[in-house]
Amino acid sequence: MLALAPDASSRRAAAGLASPSSWTGAGAVGDLVWGLCAGSGKDPYQTVVDAAGPSYRCSCPSRKFPCKHVLALLLAWANGTVPEQDGPSDYAHAWEAGRAAAASRRTAAAQRRAAGGRDDGGAARRAGQRARRVSAGLADLQTWLRDQVQAGLSDAAAGGYRHAEAIAARMVDAQAAGLASALRRLSAIPASGDGWPGRLLDEYAQLHLLARAHDRLTELPHGLEAVVRSRVGYTTSREEVLASPAVTDRWQVLAARDVLDGPVPARRVWLRGRDTGRFALLLSFAAWGNFGGNPDAVLAPGTELHADVHYYPGQPPVRAVTGARHGAAAGPRPDGARDAAAMLADWAAALAQDPWLTEWPALLAGTPGAAGGRWHLVDSSGAALPLLGQESLWPLLAISGGHPVTVAGEWSPAGLTALTAWHGDRAVSLVSVSPDSAPPGPAVPR
Repeated sequence: MLALAPDASSRRAAAGLASPSSWTGAGAVGDLVWGLCAGSGKDPYQTVVDAAGPSYRCSCPSRKFPCKHVLALLLAWANGTVPEQDGPSDYAHAWEAGRAAAASRRTAAAQRRAAGGRDDGGAARRAGQRARRVSAGLADLQTWLRDQVQAGLSDAAAGGYRHAEAIAARMVDAQAAGLASALRRLSAIPASGDGWPGRLLDEYAQLHLLARAHDRLTELPHGLEAVVRSRVGYTTSREEVLASPAVTDRWQVLAARDVLDGPVPARRVWLRGRDTGRFALLLSFAAWGNFGGNPDAVLAPGTELHADVHYYPGQPPVRAVTGARHGAAAGPRPDGARDAAAMLADWAAALAQDPWLTEWPALLAGTPGAAGGRWHLVDSSGAALPLLGQESLWPLLAISGGHPVTVAGEWSPAGLTALTAWHGDRAVSLVSVSPDSAPPGPAVPR
């Protein structure tokens, strides 16, 4: 059970919570274990574990999976301090029912695929063929990376915007589209200003790490295996994601952002659950930037959606799609804004689970201020995070007026991209989205 822990600190925290005094209403029926553990909020955290999987759910906002409460409950159960019960609690029963429904949907999906003439043997052969093509392509990538380092970086500078085009095309042939996109982004680095050789070597190292991880795919923990497959370019269908267990919450729409520099225009919409505190990224793609037919793409910052959210495989789980919707309305200003130290701690924990992570959701409270020739968001402790993007800077300054403001955006190693700020309970979009495909953000208050 301790081997499930994501890190040593989780093991230590779990050991401290494994005593019977930490739990109320705990019980077990067979391999199903549940209990309530007091946390920092007004309501105790609901923790449920199917030890046969193991599979688990906890209502705490931790981004470590499994969290310390799941581990502590398992330890208490192993120590014999969780009593056997005649039946599960209401929340444990609801979780089990949701899992059974998801399994039923997966079975129905498999039956539909079979009815459509897709035989399991043929699918397995195709999957094996693709795996061999990807592995061969990654072997070529590792050779290319060694050649780049041995020959020096001057060729990269001389090659302009096409120095990685040939190897990117090879990744397309190998059905490793994620790697192809990453390689094409490399070509702009030599023109990115002072320090570009270090940045290019960083990217080379990340690609090398990903290729080596794929070589050991079958040895990786399940969550990390899903991360590697996603980064390489294996896809998970929306149908498969919707068949996974749902997280039902009142999801506050924090921010929306168009990404138009890729092969296909994309929109990123960030959600945060009011009860769970979990983030979710709804990522939509549309030819010509027309997102109007996708309900996940037209959610406006400042609204609140009561819905089921299903997460894609990976760790930490962030990318998601919405399933059943139970209502939507205007929402209040989100609570739970973090300071700089807490947000950076979250980012560090996420990087430990996904070393290829490039951005992370941020909900912060701070005041815009200038220092050292650039603008920062300064929290109440005086810690400052650099702000990126001229488009969002001036509206943010206008809303703040030199006072603290709640800001939602994306954190990256380069700094914070502010996407939404709240003027009272009113959400103001700081960046524009395609006007024909989403409701426009509120105007900046005068």
